[in-house]
Amino acid sequence: MTQAISFLFWLLVVPFCIGLVPVNFIAEKKRNLGVILLAGYLLMWAVFEVITIPAVIWIQYNNFSFAMNLFMAAALLLAIIGIILWYLDGKKNVGRTGWLGLGNLKWSELSLETKIEWFLFLALVGFQLYMSVTRASFDGDDAYYVVQSLMAQQNDAMYKNLPYTGRSADLDVRHVLAVFPMWVAFVAVKADLHATIVSHVIMPLVLIPLSYLVYYEISKMLFSAKRESRPVFMIMMGLFQLFGNVSIYTNETFFLTRTWQGKAVAGSFIIPMFFWMLLWIFKEEPEEKKMKKQNAGMWMMLVCLNMTAGICSSIAVFLVAILLGTSALCLMFVKRDWKVPIKLGLTYIPNVFYVLLYLFLSR
Repeated sequence: MTQAISFLFWLLVVPFCIGLVPVNFIAEKKRNLGVILLAGYLLMWAVFEVITIPAVIWIQYNNFSFAMNLFMAAALLLAIIGIILWYLDGKKNVGRTGWLGLGNLKWSELSLETKIEWFLFLALVGFQLYMSVTRASFDGDDAYYVVQSLMAQQNDAMYKNLPYTGRSADLDVRHVLAVFPMWVAFVAVKADLHATIVSHVIMPLVLIPLSYLVYYEISKMLFSAKRESRPVFMIMMGLFQLFGNVSIYTNETFFLTRTWQGKAVAGSFIIPMFFWMLLWIFKEEPEEKKMKKQNAGMWMMLVCLNMTAGICSSIAVFLVAILLGTSALCLMFVKRDWKVPIKLGLTYIPNVFYVLLYLFLSR
């Protein structure tokens, strides 16, 4: 029971409360429960990166407990700030129910066919979650990533030992900046559960629904005027994931069989969310042109998204740079605004320091 409460607190309550911070600076009509949770994970992981990477590189002993205590304090502080912002916003708008997006839930207005389609999609997701937990897949990479989480949990040391032998080793530059296994170890410590169990059982229950939440937000952008098309889109995405195991290298294979690995999160969560963020930011409605200051939280989320790519995989930082540059060039011509590349480029500044640090350590 205590473990379940810990998981709910650190994987749902804390990220949700943290998400109230950036969402407070987003126009009200764009706020909903899903956006709050996604924003919370992005900001939480970005803060985790800023705290953990310096600890890995520059703190010699007990660097895991040092970083985790600092991260825990920062996460709780952000959660409290988010609650305060929510409370203050509620006082200004007494009686309003749209702040958390509750007013957008209109299940009764859906047709019977649409409801059946949503049930089919939920059945697909439920089947994937069941199979991911009860038919856990093991591969060679577990000997590195999962063991890194376990050694951090048991030895209070991050990336100080070679997982294959347990002996002391120099920093592995290829992996040392991708600290997602350390976040898994943090969750394991807080719930007092073995890191291997957290990786193979708990992470799929969290990361798979989060990824589908991103796809749902994309469907809202693509089918803003046709709500009945959204469940069809989600069913198609679910089927792609279910039958995409045509190679060990496909994103679908990583999505369901290596869910807990940072590179799987990069492919299944970060990159789709990148496209959603661009659709979300640049698909402005006429009445929103006067609300640019209210959408500062969207740009904050994009900055955190770029940073989150770094904790998942070092190569994801370079992939995001390519996507960002290509998208900026296309959007510059579509929007006829030469400032678009500058705006998008500014969101990548934290990753510039990440790349410079990577090059420095590679020497």
